Amino acid sequence: MYECRNAKHFFGLILLDILVFSICTVFFFTGKKLLSSSADVNSEKSVFLPVIMYHSVFSGSPEKYIVTPVQFENDLAWLAENGYTSVTAQQLTDYVNDRGNLPDKPVMITFDDGCYNNLSDVLPLLEKYDMHAIVSVVGQYTDVNAENDPHIPSYSYLTWDDINRLIASGRVEIGNHTYNMHSFKGDRKGCSKNPSENEEEYISALTEDLNRLQSEIHEHTNTLPVVFAYPFGFISKESMPVIRELGFTITLTCSERPNYITRNPECLYGINRYNRSGFYSTEEFMNKIFKE
Repeated sequence: MYECRNAKHFFGLILLDILVFSICTVFFFTGKKLLSSSADVNSEKSVFLPVIMYHSVFSGSPEKYIVTPVQFENDLAWLAENGYTSVTAQQLTDYVNDRGNLPDKPVMITFDDGCYNNLSDVLPLLEKYDMHAIVSVVGQYTDVNAENDPHIPSYSYLTWDDINRLIASGRVEIGNHTYNMHSFKGDRKGCSKNPSENEEEYISALTEDLNRLQSEIHEHTNTLPVVFAYPFGFISKESMPVIRELGFTITLTCSERPNYITRNPECLYGINRYNRSGFYSTEEFMNKIFKE
């Protein structure tokens, strides 16, 4: 049995279907385009950044944290011959904030503790090979140790005049390595949170220490570090609010892993570094760290 329907009603339903289909089609292709654009941005190739952590460089017996000037020069020569360009903290900060680019094969050279030989033995070689470095100093070492016993390459630390000479060279940026937390005191390891203190006490202690060194560096050099190096690599999650509030944009750890830099500024918090032990030849060490 056939049922008759109103033709006007029938064509109205068809037009409604066409309208709905058209709207769905527009939303589908618009959404696809937006997702595609987002994927293009997020899929931007990350940049492989190996970071080397040195400490002391002088003509003595190589140790875990000591390399000879010959070893250091061999390292720089290897980097230059293999096309690597040292990058600064400023270049990294600019890159992640979309204000510049990085070289094709970047490498970062860092020094911890602020040894005097970073000036006497390291700077001439940085100049010779057109390299840059970050030297993270310990405030008490500069205020007390360096002033009491300056300018012995094997064990002295940088004075404020020495630090200014490094900055004036244009080859070195200064980082903060705490004023007086480069030690093991009680249950505290480096600048990590002491289990016996609450979060408020820890934040107060860390802020006072880091801010003291920031203030002294600014007072003596008219610069303000954006790099913070964790002593011994001990990290507390509670430290991050302090780090950010004091204006640090890069933190350095002691984890021996590669880094992949993106346009996201967050990727600079927790930069991994390979300790340059004097027990390795240049070839052995470079083969270890330049494996992605």
